[in-house]
Amino acid sequence: MDFLAFFIIYLLLVLASVVLVCIYSGRKQSFPARGLSCITQVSSFVIPTRLQRATQRVLHRLFHTRSCLFIVLHLALQVAVYGEYTWEVFGYCKEMEFSIHYLLLPYLLLAVNMGFFILCSVTNPGTITQSNQESFLKAYAYDGVMFQKSTMCPTCNVEKPARSKHCSVCNNCVHRFDHHCVWVNNCIGAFNTRYFFIYLFTLTAMAANLAIITAAFLIQVVLLSNIMLGSYIDDQGQEHAIEILFLIQHLFLTFPRIVFMLGFVIVLSLVLGAYCCFTLYLALTNQTSNEWYKSRRYECSCCQVLQPHDRHIVYRNVYSQGVWVNLKEIFKPPTSSEKKKKT
Repeated sequence: MDFLAFFIIYLLLVLASVVLVCIYSGRKQSFPARGLSCITQVSSFVIPTRLQRATQRVLHRLFHTRSCLFIVLHLALQVAVYGEYTWEVFGYCKEMEFSIHYLLLPYLLLAVNMGFFILCSVTNPGTITQSNQESFLKAYAYDGVMFQKSTMCPTCNVEKPARSKHCSVCNNCVHRFDHHCVWVNNCIGAFNTRYFFIYLFTLTAMAANLAIITAAFLIQVVLLSNIMLGSYIDDQGQEHAIEILFLIQHLFLTFPRIVFMLGFVIVLSLVLGAYCCFTLYLALTNQTSNEWYKSRRYECSCCQVLQPHDRHIVYRNVYSQGVWVNLKEIFKPPTSSEKKKKT
């Protein structure tokens, strides 16, 4: 016991010292960067070197090389959730005379979602090669800040068109690069952004719809059982009215898989809903995730940033042409004959 207490105190002292070092040595870094640096330094004290190297290799394999692992995980999660919904929730709700059309809606959303998932995975996002680079070079104008003319990609040996980026995972330059999505094992670029857009929104709708149906079922169970009108006796023999925590515990013990699934799809709905809002914002303003991230260096369109040669640069999104035109561009990417004019 004394050894355990000593070990815990030692870990706390190591953590405190590392945090202090990070604070004083990393003032010029951003808060997330300092946090990541702190975590890395702390792990170097408490995690064996071999385990660190093995973890780095696994993470590199998962996130920096193309792999079908996340596709398998994606499909496994859908099978697990829909299996539980079909096996228990659907049957119970049908007995309670829920609308059959309402109960079948998740399956319709699943069919649509899987269709766009496949399209997003197999569609060429806009890979730039020496044979087609000329057409991509004419699609967008260079803004002179984020995208510079006559910039060569040393890996692909092609001139980089405006709004393109080299993907280190796919090892290709991609036209209007947004990001590399591990869940579809493909880059999201000019020619599959529309599929990703619908895939993401149907996935969010699926999770939200399953959460609503499952919550409605549990609420109906509570109302029909009149459990809220009852009471329970605790370990000390005292009687208490039914509380929310007791009710959740009772439901979890009665329907453990259903309550667990409900918690999962609620969290998933919130996370996907937030990401959908962000994706919609990017679409309405004609930005990609890559461009949004890079633009943070310039803070905003009205802020000046000091460059190494004492030169002030003002970044402005020159690709936004209005809400409707921006949305149209998602579903109909410009070709070489539809060259964007710099505004």
